[in-house]
Amino acid sequence: MTLKIYQVDAFATSLFKGNPAAVCPLEHWPEDQLMQQIAMENNLAETAFYIKEEERYLLRWFTPTTEVDLCGHATLAAAWVIFNSEDHVSDKIIFHSPRSGRLEVKRDKELYTLNFPADELHQLDCPPDLRSCFDRDPVACYKGKTDYMLVFESQADIENIVYDLMQIKAIEARGIIITAPGEESDFVSRFFAPQSGVDEDPVTGSAHTSLTPYWTERLGKEKLTAIQLSERKGHLQCRLADDRVEISGEAQIYMEGFIHLP
Repeated sequence: MTLKIYQVDAFATSLFKGNPAAVCPLEHWPEDQLMQQIAMENNLAETAFYIKEEERYLLRWFTPTTEVDLCGHATLAAAWVIFNSEDHVSDKIIFHSPRSGRLEVKRDKELYTLNFPADELHQLDCPPDLRSCFDRDPVACYKGKTDYMLVFESQADIENIVYDLMQIKAIEARGIIITAPGEESDFVSRFFAPQSGVDEDPVTGSAHTSLTPYWTERLGKEKLTAIQLSERKGHLQCRLADDRVEISGEAQIYMEGFIHLP
C-alpha cells in the first residue's frame, strides 16, 4: 500500500520557521495503530490524516505517541494541501473532527484563517506541583479544557524561563501554556507537552483558543498579534468571535512524497 504524504511548515512566513506537520490524504481510515505508527515514524509534533466526504473533509491528528482532540498547525497544513494540491475550487474548507466538531479554514491570498471553538478558562490558585515546573512564579494560573495556562509579567520571563520537563510530564493535562505581554506583538507564548509526546511545540494553534479569549479581555482589542517564542518561532493573528476563535497565519510547503507500507 502506498500513501501520499506532505510536510508543511505552518504559521511560517518562510521555510524552516513555524511548526512542521505531516499531512496524509486517505480514501478510507486504516487501523488506528497504523496511523499512530506513521505519526511515530514521522516524528513531528503532529501528523494529520483526512478523508474527503462529499463537501467536507474528515480530519484526525496524531502526535508520535497519541491521538489528540485538536491541532491548529496540522489543520492549517492540511488546508494548504487541499487548497494547493487538490481540485478544491472555493476559498473555504469545512473540516469535521470526531473530537472537536466542525472546523473551518478560509484562504485570503497567502493568509489562512482557522475557525475553532474558543476554550473555557477557569482561574485557580497555582498548584504546587505545577508551580515547581518553572524557576519563577506566574502572576495568574488558569485551567482550560485540556491545558493549564500560566501568565507571567514580561516577554523576558517567557524567553528566559527554566523548566523541568520531567515535572511537566507528571502534570495531568495535555500540556502547559506560558504567556506574557509581547514587545513586538500583543502577546507571546510557549507550549510544553511532554505528556503528549512533544517536549516543546514550535507553534500551537490550539493553544491560541485559550490565549485569545484571555488577551482579548485583558487588552480590550478585537484583533491581536501573537508570537510563539520557540526556537523556530511562529507568527499568528487572532480574533475572538463569540464562542469561536479565528487564528490566521501563513504556511510553506517543504516536502511531498510517498509512504510505502506492507
